[in-house]
Amino acid sequence: MNTLQLILMLLGASVLAVVLFRRVNLPPVLGYLLVGSLIGPHAFHFMEDSNDAERLAEFGVVFLMFSIGLEFSLPKLKTMQRTVLGLGLSQVALTMLVFAAVSILSGHSWQLGLTIGGVLSMSSTAVISKLLTDRLELDAPHGRDIIGVLLFQDLAVVPLLILLPSLARPLEQMALMMALALLKAVAALSLILFFGQRLMRRWFHFVARARSPEIFALNVILITLFLAYLTELAGLSLALGAFVAGMLISETEYKHTVEADIKPFRDVLMGLFFVTIGMKLNPSIMLDNWWAVLVVLFALLLVKGFIVWLVARRMKATPGNAVRDALWLCAGGEFGFVLLGEAGDIPAHVVQILLSALVLSMLIAPFLIQYCERVVTRFISSEWLLKSMQITQVAARSMTTEKHALICGFGRCGQFLARFLAQEGVAYMAMDIDPERVREAASQGESVVFADATRRESLLSAGLQRASVVIIAVDGMRSAEKILHHVRDCRPELPVVTRAPDEHALEPLSKAGATEVVSESLEASLMLATHALALMGLPMNRVLRRVREMRSKRYQLLRGFFYSPGEHGGDDELLPRLYSVWIGPGSSSVGRSLSELNIEADQCEVRAIQRRGIKSVALAPDARIEAGDILVLLGIPANLAAAERSLQATSIQTARAPADAEDQAK
Repeated sequence: MNTLQLILMLLGASVLAVVLFRRVNLPPVLGYLLVGSLIGPHAFHFMEDSNDAERLAEFGVVFLMFSIGLEFSLPKLKTMQRTVLGLGLSQVALTMLVFAAVSILSGHSWQLGLTIGGVLSMSSTAVISKLLTDRLELDAPHGRDIIGVLLFQDLAVVPLLILLPSLARPLEQMALMMALALLKAVAALSLILFFGQRLMRRWFHFVARARSPEIFALNVILITLFLAYLTELAGLSLALGAFVAGMLISETEYKHTVEADIKPFRDVLMGLFFVTIGMKLNPSIMLDNWWAVLVVLFALLLVKGFIVWLVARRMKATPGNAVRDALWLCAGGEFGFVLLGEAGDIPAHVVQILLSALVLSMLIAPFLIQYCERVVTRFISSEWLLKSMQITQVAARSMTTEKHALICGFGRCGQFLARFLAQEGVAYMAMDIDPERVREAASQGESVVFADATRRESLLSAGLQRASVVIIAVDGMRSAEKILHHVRDCRPELPVVTRAPDEHALEPLSKAGATEVVSESLEASLMLATHALALMGLPMNRVLRRVREMRSKRYQLLRGFFYSPGEHGGDDELLPRLYSVWIGPGSSSVGRSLSELNIEADQCEVRAIQRRGIKSVALAPDARIEAGDILVLLGIPANLAAAERSLQATSIQTARAPADAEDQAK
């Protein structure tokens, strides 16, 4: 098989495997490992010699470490030092020490135990951070603990890449090798950081003035590989130099542009790296040592999970959060493969056992996370008490509110909404899962509580049954759909307004029960158009009318306006408007459903029903009309008059509602 055929086969198999693994919500890294194991020398023998591929795959590790360096921030590290240097350092150090002790007790060297402990102490940053984001748990207490540990593990890879190769040396040479490696690292890093801080920003300014994206991307690759080459010349790893390059660039204003440019190279080369790792998997050795693989797998999950739980409890985490931390972090990660490739002389059968255990643990990790909450609520009795106390506190805060707006999410969007409602004298109750944000806002007098709006009990405790409207201001479609499901299940008639990032979310959210879905992209476009047209000299009344027409086509609630009797005339007689009709006690409409009224025959629509001071816009065809209801109709004046006569045809009183009925409907 020639080189081109091999590349085509490798790319095709990788694309197919990653797509299939994503379909079943498994990490794509497992797809790359599967491809490598199939094409490698232990399966179909498509690639016997993997040296060239491994050399190219090293650059995947280089760019991965470069990305970690970009994310490194001393201020961020300082704000999270309790979690990073407390929970993270303790977890990695204790894992290595425990496996070193086990290695000694089993008759092997402590160096081998430390190496295995370092490999198994890593967790999957890519998998866990994505799951935290998808489940909206980044700002939860256990989410912050997990991110802190992952941050330390990423940083710990740098010294471990220096330490582990030295452990393979004889004992009399090991101390000298480690000291020499650390001395080289300190000297190289000092020179790079000292001169790099001064030169990096100037050099990037010089390159950026060329105004060429291609040159800018090439410059990023040049800087990354050049610093990696310098550290390799010093007898250190390529990854260390790439990490330093990322650190230097993270201090410049080009950080986000660089990150976007480097991501395609990183992902492709990291995929190739995992393919080469998969090529090392030997199914025959795995099957011959299946019992050892299972022992290492369960040791990894149980020992590492217990260490995380123990350290979390020592750092005052609640029992429930400690168990969550343990279940999220107990599996292995992609950096375990990186360290295993740099670990020096490890027996081949041990490498196969470790590789197999890491792969299996990463397969199990999503399922452990999926059932995490069930495990916590099943085995941690205090979790129910904490939830009950939280719900009680929320209920106590919202007990005095009535006919209020319930805001789900108190980010920037939710805070703007709260200020707008407060200026209009409208009561509101906001919910958010960020404890720091809630604490700061509550101290400033905001009506906000710490609660998860995607939970039914949280919505009820915040006064869902007494609210007049629900406003969903959270990020993420899944969360909005969960909230809509609970609201429609508890109060199907309650109007719900939700945000949507773009037009793709409009139909799913509408089907889920949203009364109105506000598109952020549409509103931004309308405001841009308003300013642009006004600056071009178009009359403002014409601009506003055009915007009003666009909104009326998109938003049902904005189709038409209330007019005073003498306000309209001319062409406006043909424009739809809102008109409120009071249903008297003797009206024939009382007791009939909206479908039976057949208002559409008069070319009008029922836009809302106000009953006992509460206006409902979530209308079902089988909704029954009661005496005293106020129907808000949409249509042109002539059709509205006919619809009113139809609604009150056999009414005892054909008079309109009291003078303030229309104002109430507004």
